Amino acid sequence: MNVLKTAVTGMGFIGRQHAEAVRRVPNVKITAVSDPDPSVGNWCEENGIPNYYADYREMLAKEDIDVVHNCSPNHLHFEINKAAIEHGCHIYSEKPLTLRSSEAEELTEMAAKRGVRSAVNFNYRNNVMVHEMKGRFAEGRLGRTSHIQAEYLQDWLLYETDFDWRIRKEIGGDSRAAGDIGSHCFDAVQFITGKKITSVYARYFTLYPERKQYKGGGTFAEGPKEGRAGIVPVETEDAASILFQMEDGMQGTLVISQVCAGKKNGMKILISGNKESVEWEQERPDRLLIGKRDSANEILYADRKYLTEYARVNAVLPNGHPAGWTDALANALKDFYHSIQEPGSTYRYADFAQGYYVTKIVEACYESNLKNCWIDIE
Repeated sequence: MNVLKTAVTGMGFIGRQHAEAVRRVPNVKITAVSDPDPSVGNWCEENGIPNYYADYREMLAKEDIDVVHNCSPNHLHFEINKAAIEHGCHIYSEKPLTLRSSEAEELTEMAAKRGVRSAVNFNYRNNVMVHEMKGRFAEGRLGRTSHIQAEYLQDWLLYETDFDWRIRKEIGGDSRAAGDIGSHCFDAVQFITGKKITSVYARYFTLYPERKQYKGGGTFAEGPKEGRAGIVPVETEDAASILFQMEDGMQGTLVISQVCAGKKNGMKILISGNKESVEWEQERPDRLLIGKRDSANEILYADRKYLTEYARVNAVLPNGHPAGWTDALANALKDFYHSIQEPGSTYRYADFAQGYYVTKIVEACYESNLKNCWIDIE
């Protein structure tokens, strides 16, 4: 089988995670990366990546690339994804696919016309126990669904001195908490149930009207703040409470926050049916709580002999050996590259069409908060 040549653009935290995950995929080689930070060139030398570029455009022009991983800041997603498609590259993009749904729609149509494989990194849907939730739901084990409850709580922006490029509306987009972490919940709920969210009612909350930006601060940056702080107005939400309705009438709630003390990456999904409920927590990714009425509750571990047929394929470790965030990313990339090498094969990752629909949900939440009413997603 031919080796696929891959490039990564944007080598911050998430870009380096993509690079590491690609190394776990057979018959794939990273041949180039791009990032405006010149220190990335040293990182490439240390990690055996032959070519570094400061500009992704030069990289696309000079390299013979099969696949591009777009891990750039949000406001660059559209232009880089579009350029990659125009060069005939398959594209694996970080979320959000774009800042505006009209741009996401354009990319979706472009990728389909060019025959380019496309994916959006909604990583949590690729966890084996989220697959187990989907498998149980599809088999009817939950019975009639009565409620869906999700939350995603973090504390990395708890203090007014916490800063990241996502704070800036022109870079991160109109919606921060809902777009950045709420989007993962929207995708996971739709993936598990196979149903679309069709209506939302959202209320946003911003803890600080201004934040202090120090030199050198970045995603999950720690340590003392140095120098004089710049004062930056905050136009995006730190937290939100969202009601939503699915296309079959199922109702649900979502609470999200990036300013919740003590919560690190606390994503949780509960789906309740009249036979049983299933509950998954991202920080305990190899376990699923099965809720019962007339018998003892169960804690299911990620071991293939216990799982539904749908989930079994990605359960490669015996129970007690947790498979977590990086394993979910590797699962998605193996699936993505397989779909390139075997055209026509089925896949489980989120494609551009699904990423486009999530941008519409996020826009609907933003509009709902402004108008203080339910917004339908068309």
